[in-house]
Amino acid sequence: MSSGGGDAKLFARGKVAELRLELNSGGKKDKNHAAKKIALKKIVANMTMSNNDMVALFPDIVGCMQIPSLEIKKMCFLFLVNYARMKPEVALKALPTLQEDMNDSNPLVRALALRTMSYIHVREFVEATVPPTKLLLRDADPYVRKTAAFCVAKLYDHDRHLVEASDLIDRLNSMLRDDNPTVVASALASLMDIWERSDAIKLTIDYGNASKMVQILPDCSEWGQTYILEALMSYVPQETSEALLLAERISPRLSHSNSAVVLTCIRVILYLMNYIADQKQISILCRKLSPPLVTLLAKGPEVQYLALRNALLILQRRPEVLRNDIRVFFCKYNDPIYVKVTKLELIFMLATEKNIEEVLTELREYATEIDVHFVRKSVRAIGKLAIKIEPAARRCINTLLELVATKVTYIVQEATVVIRNIFRKYPNQYESIISTLCENLDSLDEPEAKAAMIWVIGQYASRIENSDVLLEDFLYSFADEPVEVQLALLTATVKLFIQRPTKGQELVPKVLKWATEDTDNPDLRDRGYMYWRLLSSDMATAKAIVMGEKPPITAESEKLDPATLEEMCLNVGTLATVYLKPVQQVFRSARPRRLQDSPALQKHMLPTANGLDGQKSLSTFGRGGQPTVRPPQNGDLAAAVDAADEFFAGVGNHQMAAMNINGGNDDGFGGSPVVGRGEMQYVVNQSAPEQVYQPAMGRGSNGDLLML
Repeated sequence: MSSGGGDAKLFARGKVAELRLELNSGGKKDKNHAAKKIALKKIVANMTMSNNDMVALFPDIVGCMQIPSLEIKKMCFLFLVNYARMKPEVALKALPTLQEDMNDSNPLVRALALRTMSYIHVREFVEATVPPTKLLLRDADPYVRKTAAFCVAKLYDHDRHLVEASDLIDRLNSMLRDDNPTVVASALASLMDIWERSDAIKLTIDYGNASKMVQILPDCSEWGQTYILEALMSYVPQETSEALLLAERISPRLSHSNSAVVLTCIRVILYLMNYIADQKQISILCRKLSPPLVTLLAKGPEVQYLALRNALLILQRRPEVLRNDIRVFFCKYNDPIYVKVTKLELIFMLATEKNIEEVLTELREYATEIDVHFVRKSVRAIGKLAIKIEPAARRCINTLLELVATKVTYIVQEATVVIRNIFRKYPNQYESIISTLCENLDSLDEPEAKAAMIWVIGQYASRIENSDVLLEDFLYSFADEPVEVQLALLTATVKLFIQRPTKGQELVPKVLKWATEDTDNPDLRDRGYMYWRLLSSDMATAKAIVMGEKPPITAESEKLDPATLEEMCLNVGTLATVYLKPVQQVFRSARPRRLQDSPALQKHMLPTANGLDGQKSLSTFGRGGQPTVRPPQNGDLAAAVDAADEFFAGVGNHQMAAMNINGGNDDGFGGSPVVGRGEMQYVVNQSAPEQVYQPAMGRGSNGDLLML
């Protein structure tokens, strides 16, 4: 259909009777079939608007298919594809016309008829498509051959057994020797699609075929180039020199104007790097990858975002890429928020001691913007940099204090959260800023910020003169606070009691009573019981546990585990890299990619070679910086449980009653039953390691139907 503004009037909901009348009008006077074309445009427009009443016109449309006009045939075939499954018995009447069109002298008509037949998922059409497809795979016109190649993949989608029983795949293989580059690219694309869908087929490409494919790259269309580059991912180099030579030969595609070609080329080069031994050559290739990624940032925001997400992935695998290009990731005023936030993550990853001054100046500007979400991310990034780059910690803290001085509520709250993380990274170094935080307590109304400030008060209760008063202010609303804040208050109160017993002796029993009796949350109640038993047994042990050394905190941005990182680098440019999730989590039916073994594979340089599979570094970006502590994997759990039961059973009631909960009226522990030896006991192990589900990756002994 034409794209003029006049076509808008065609999108009016029409009645079947009126459209049928228009379709059959004109007669012999309408030599160019102008009336029929307008009527068909209206029908297609109604079909596009999901007006299923149009299916009643099926017999009339079938009658129009024999008109020798390409424009009319296109619209009729579009109607046929759309409604064939609703009215298969009527659609079969169009089959002779389609078969006749496949013998037409016009190659466009032949290709159109074959494509239409392959799109119709009706048994009779699928079976009738196989013989003409075999014939048209050897058609004299390259456009028809290209269309026939794609039809094989479409037929495989409809009925794989029918295609495997025929010789269509062998014929498709033979098309790789075609003289026309577009036909070769289309045949490769079809073979790749079949390989993706089948477990019984293996795609194998040797160096000779890979070299021929690279040779025809410049003569292909942009999508043809993408298909060929995709296929090169199935080539497994047997020698380092092969991988290096192939990477050098495809590197000119990095300067292509199409972003799909560029990203696919980057993916192939990253893949080939795993088979290159010379680190100097790898560094040269990494330097070649930087300019195309930067160039993609000049395109629209959607392409920018895709490039940025892939840059996050590539930097984790090859940190030398983009090492000196931090300025290109500085945010522009008109960038969408999703682009700005991703740029912020890249700025953090690329920040070093050399460029920290420039980065802090930039982040300070971001923290004064009007977008609250972006401001929060910027403030958090400043705090993360203080943890990442130790020599710059004081400069980062000064920047945070400047921002706190603005008295903007959400800035103060975000700064409080990151300063808590800084205290954990550098204990006993920057306590002078606590007074500044205490001046802004009234600004805190979000759970995360409150919990952070309460942690600071509890951790440094011995140095904050009025720490008991500050905690008491928070405790007024204990019952109404979220669990996150209640847990922080419980721990901070116990820390206050341990450091300053005279100040905390009145608060601790009250808070423990609330935590064990007045709450329905099991986490809060269990923590209350644990603290109570600790305090009523041995204060020295309680102090060693509660005030003990904290796990180390890092500011690494979120990193993928090595196995996932290795897989994701084989999928650069796909939707999976936007989510930074394994491919099978994004597309359930997708075939996972793995590096294939060969003499050239540099196994010692792979991410999984370091034995870190399954572990993730701590991420504090937007998550408050809570570390994940991995419990001992091989401990004797049963012995530990028995020892704990024996200990708690031996703790006398008079020791627990010393806390004077409920005025000493309860013989038990905060209303809980007394532990007895003969009673059934339940142990909840909250520190059990998390089970990570990983689907089994089996290698079937498949037949090599796609051997090249």
